[in-house]
Amino acid sequence: MTLLRCLSRALIAAGVGFAAAVMPVHAAMMDEIQVYTDDINQPGEFGLELHVNTTPKGRSTPDFPGEITPRHGLRTTAEFSYGLTRTVEAGLYLPYARDAEGTMHFAGPKLRLKWLPVQPEDGNAGWFMGINTEYAWVRPAFEQSRNAVELRPIVGYRGREWLLAANPILNWSLAGPDHDGRPDFVPSVKIARKVTSSIALGAEYYAELGKVNHILPHAEQAHTLYFALDYERKPWVFNVGIGRGLTGAADRWTLKTIIEIPFD
Repeated sequence: MTLLRCLSRALIAAGVGFAAAVMPVHAAMMDEIQVYTDDINQPGEFGLELHVNTTPKGRSTPDFPGEITPRHGLRTTAEFSYGLTRTVEAGLYLPYARDAEGTMHFAGPKLRLKWLPVQPEDGNAGWFMGINTEYAWVRPAFEQSRNAVELRPIVGYRGREWLLAANPILNWSLAGPDHDGRPDFVPSVKIARKVTSSIALGAEYYAELGKVNHILPHAEQAHTLYFALDYERKPWVFNVGIGRGLTGAADRWTLKTIIEIPFD
């Protein structure tokens, strides 16, 4: 436990140092709905995932002029990834969105770098811990700030049957009305249990709480709970979920899936 505490402090310090260095919002578009766990590519391994989600019942009133709102929208994002080392992975997101009228929009690219220095040994139970950083170029129709930085700590435990993971995410706006140097706090949590060798069932929870120095009143916060299924039997790996908004600020219903595209 002493080693885990030391690593945790080191990761937090590294994250704060990174944030201070770049002076970093949270893109309003839901290009990915995912809690990061201990998944990481092997050195030299290339990966491709397809993130798809839709909002049958959600917000239709724009938060700012010209915004493309989530209601009846369909978001599709290709995520390319490449393992640089055993603990470092690079990624590229290319998110597209179809609005309620059927028009397709490219939301803007995102680059990411994941560092996962603490991992369970292959096939064994254990803790995992790391940080994922992202830089996004977002079109104004999805977010008033064209540029944003995300810092996503990753911490959790993978057992023989149970998986627990948390991402206490911080998002910084680099421009626009939200650019004040203080991040938004967007935590997420996942708990899942294997019911067969290839299927796990569980819950995923996502929240948007406001600025770290000014947490919003509960009625203005967005809280969403998903019932999720994970399937893994190579070459097919996917996650599906149905989400229910728990507060008025959250979309009422959201459906999502993440599909790993096999190459073999």
